[in-house]
Amino acid sequence: MNHEKTYHYEAFDTEHGPVIVEGPLPSEDLEKYTFNEGLTAFRPPEKQFEAIKGIADFEEGRIIIARHNEEIIGYVTYLHPDPLERWSEGNMEDLIELGAIEVIPKFRGYRIGSRLLRVSMMDEYMENYIIISTEYYWHWDLKGTGLNIWDYRKVMEKMMAAGGLTPSPTDDPEIISHPANCLMVKIGRHVSESSVEQFDKLRFLTRHQYRMRR
Repeated sequence: MNHEKTYHYEAFDTEHGPVIVEGPLPSEDLEKYTFNEGLTAFRPPEKQFEAIKGIADFEEGRIIIARHNEEIIGYVTYLHPDPLERWSEGNMEDLIELGAIEVIPKFRGYRIGSRLLRVSMMDEYMENYIIISTEYYWHWDLKGTGLNIWDYRKVMEKMMAAGGLTPSPTDDPEIISHPANCLMVKIGRHVSESSVEQFDKLRFLTRHQYRMRR
């Protein structure tokens, strides 16, 4: 695959000033901005900024950001699944993972998460991918939002729906370890039937491996 990337953006106003959602951006464009210190969900902000710049330079990597003036206040990442995850088995070129999405608390309430996903999908080339997101309740900001697990999942599902991702069954042990966890999936219009079949085997890899041993 060529992993073509076409830039798109959306601009809107908030009570804190204008926000631009844009991408995918290469690392040299990301370097022009500062990274808000409140983006701490996955690692310290300076390390996370380095991480997303690295992802931006992957052939398949995509970084969409939300920025207030010259400061990044939210982002979403896409890249091939981690080699340690079941989703990397088979080395599917047309399978990418929504690896992280984060918005600082000050700008929550403006549907920036949904806007990040919507701008991501403006690129027609995304229809060539199977896009997944593995949702684990222990990654959710329950304390910061004041929501319980099930209300948070409803919000998360609504946000993911803005990008066309919907819950999909799987027998992945981590996901089925708690009923609130889920696999979210979007299968692009141009994905081949053989890729869909290969992905279905990954979704139910435990069952498939058991059948193969019989």
